[in-house]
Amino acid sequence: MPQLRDSSNQGPGNRTSRSPEYDSFHRIFGIETEYGVSVTGANQPCDPGQVAMMMFAPILSRSRSTNTYLENGSRLYLDVGSHPEYATAEARDPDSALTQDLAGEQIMRRLAIGAQERLRKTHGEHAAIHLFKDNVDSAGHAFGCHENYLVRRYVSLPIIKAQLLPFLVTRQLFTGAGRVTETGFEITQRAAFLDEGVSSSTTRFRPMVNTRDEPHADPDEFRRLHVIIGDSNRSQWATKMKLATTHLVLCAVEYAAKHDTASGFECCTLIDPSGSNKAMSADLSCGKPVMKVEDPDSFRSKQQKLGLKPSVSSGEIHSNLVTALEIQYLYLYVVSRFVESHHDEIEQSLPNTDCDDILREWKQALDALSANDFATLSNRVDWVAKYQLLNKMKERNPSLSSARARQIDMNYHDIVNGSIYPSLVGHGLMETLVDDDAVEYAIENPPEDTRATLRGGFVHQALAAGATFSCDWTHLKTTAPTRHEAELIDPFAYMPDADFQQLIANL
Repeated sequence: MPQLRDSSNQGPGNRTSRSPEYDSFHRIFGIETEYGVSVTGANQPCDPGQVAMMMFAPILSRSRSTNTYLENGSRLYLDVGSHPEYATAEARDPDSALTQDLAGEQIMRRLAIGAQERLRKTHGEHAAIHLFKDNVDSAGHAFGCHENYLVRRYVSLPIIKAQLLPFLVTRQLFTGAGRVTETGFEITQRAAFLDEGVSSSTTRFRPMVNTRDEPHADPDEFRRLHVIIGDSNRSQWATKMKLATTHLVLCAVEYAAKHDTASGFECCTLIDPSGSNKAMSADLSCGKPVMKVEDPDSFRSKQQKLGLKPSVSSGEIHSNLVTALEIQYLYLYVVSRFVESHHDEIEQSLPNTDCDDILREWKQALDALSANDFATLSNRVDWVAKYQLLNKMKERNPSLSSARARQIDMNYHDIVNGSIYPSLVGHGLMETLVDDDAVEYAIENPPEDTRATLRGGFVHQALAAGATFSCDWTHLKTTAPTRHEAELIDPFAYMPDADFQQLIANL
């Protein structure tokens, strides 16, 4: 497995950039979502692997493979363990990435419904396929939701570990999906399954950030930051916020690395990211000092400079323990000052998202958590929505069993036969940001401002021509009726070059 080249000694001025976006705050976003599969009501055994293959039967007949790229520029495939997975096309904006993610959800749902209709002919009319957009199945097996961010190559791995991990761990206060466990309820589904902070391993140990070097772009300019710590969200607000806030933090980190200055996040470095993640997830009050920072004096000094008051007791003020909310507030205030100083440039990096709106909603979420005002967040934050629902059900039925609570948890994430999340949306109890027409459009069409529009156009033309073809994120190729290929190395480039034009002409 190729390892990520740590280019901390390769400053941005050591070479000439090919991409005009290299010296800006522009970014490429992507989400990879693995889905869990199960079957109930069947009159004979049917394992998830069979169901996954049934789902992908139309894909297999079209592409002769369970690993393919679609006309909207996305990738659809069966991952290890028979997990259907959808990787969105490249997007320049969190709003666009969210829409692409929702398109993937609908594509998966329709594949499952088609498979369910066929399954009922052989396994009984009550056979039901359940497709879960979550991260843990009923047997305790874990699977992921991975975010991808294009980051300038001069941001080194030590910087990512020291300055980004504390943010990724603590942002789960408002992006966690929540999970019913044997001992109660937790904020995030992934905490129990992540062993390391930053690593190239994906099997023996699960890191929060994977360092496999697959930039899908010019490797001298960019790296692809592969974030594994995030939960799969049903909440559209949570998906957008985790992308948008991470982008703003990365802007500040990149600027500091480029200019060899302090970002303001150095004092947040965690002693034990994995332990802190688990402790944070179990703290439903969100206010316990369970995060251990390496330099508590620097952390408290930074708080004072920003005008933030410590939320720990006077006896704990000199310990290395801080709260997740304290870390989040520090990131928020540092980012707010950074955005104020570079407002126009950052606004230009987000075609459809207002950075001021993101900062305002970020603060409102932290303020609500700080005040234990969970009701304010129940229409936006997945874990709060589930936690509030379970508490109300327990009030009506104090004998609600843990098994039933887990069923409710799973139902929330079932995108085929689940009833709870659609009911919340239908009753106006869960905020939505993208309308159905936009999702339908994204099912067939890629974002128009990234190379995904070229890939999607190529797939459309090749299918229409009946050509034998293959493609991935950076290459397109036909082998029949003619042999030709084109390279898509720049993810920001959406205008066809001569090679691409010749490729299409040959079709």
